[in-house]
Amino acid sequence: MTSGVLPAQALRQLISRGALSASPAIRDDQIQPASLDLRLGPVAYRVRASFLAGHGRRVQDRLAEFTMHRVNLAEGAVLEKNCVYVIPLAESLALPPGVTAVANAKSSSGRLDLLTRTITDGGSEFDRIPEGYTGPLYAEVCPRSFSVLVREGQRLNQIRFRRGHAVLSDAELTALHAADPLVSGAAVISEGLGFSVDLKPATGTLVGYRAKPHTGVVDLDRIGHYPAQDFWEELHTSEGRIILDPGAFYILVSREAVTIPPDYAAEMAPYLAMVGEFRVHYAGFFDPGFGHAAAGGAGSRGVLEVRCHEAPFVLEHGQVVGRLVYERMAERPETLYGAGIASNYQGQGLKLAKQFRSG
Repeated sequence: MTSGVLPAQALRQLISRGALSASPAIRDDQIQPASLDLRLGPVAYRVRASFLAGHGRRVQDRLAEFTMHRVNLAEGAVLEKNCVYVIPLAESLALPPGVTAVANAKSSSGRLDLLTRTITDGGSEFDRIPEGYTGPLYAEVCPRSFSVLVREGQRLNQIRFRRGHAVLSDAELTALHAADPLVSGAAVISEGLGFSVDLKPATGTLVGYRAKPHTGVVDLDRIGHYPAQDFWEELHTSEGRIILDPGAFYILVSREAVTIPPDYAAEMAPYLAMVGEFRVHYAGFFDPGFGHAAAGGAGSRGVLEVRCHEAPFVLEHGQVVGRLVYERMAERPETLYGAGIASNYQGQGLKLAKQFRSG
């Protein structure tokens, strides 16, 4: 069997074989070109601290240790800023031999600074699920910048499945870029494809947004509803640099326009910690066809969710801030990102989460 990331048609086979199951049943619109959206269950547990189940232990047993109270999500409930919640997901797994999985926050979750990670029974790390795992899935959710109103069935994270080794080496990535350019301009390739920050826009001086510290609640179902200025401070510069404040959360954009060819997928990863006291946020699956001409794209810039850590840091135009790790698909997906499906961020530039509107 071919190694690589499993496409939508292979996910449907996993569902038909019972390797992927859910209650209620998995909907067709959860299936993306190279991933599956995961849905929140009807209850959330407010816990004292983030945790992993650990070898030989169940998440449900650890919840008995750490739960402060239960929250009913069936009719909607507010998850408070800077509080940690564990939410059983509707989906569960029975992974076959040779198939592993990795989870990640969806783009809109990342842009809301909504830390969302997946935990499993017996798990010793977040978001990584070994072959042969059989059991439930849980989302650990911690709103960092805004309190959010969530409901049962909403989708904050997604899961991707792979068979065997799929990551491209630097030599393979260099060859792919030569055959089908992955970024506009020169490619910085080192354990993935590096990308830099754009702080000199072609027009105007708007380079990003900083989350305001004291705001109202964001209802995740309200698309294009909230005036951006009520939640975000615009960042302007004519100098090509900004100073990041410790603890603050920023939405910036990459200088490069990125493409993901149809036979590949990618995942955003942090760059070297030595480059500064900040990191790109945790959202980061890029589906086949993102920004690619085959899916109606002409390159899409990557939106960067940035948090500064211990000390103020000067971020300058063109500074490398993250990398894309490319993986080969086991086969080309039947549908590409942006090609006839609801893809919110095809052709994007600097863009806030879909709940916000300008003006």
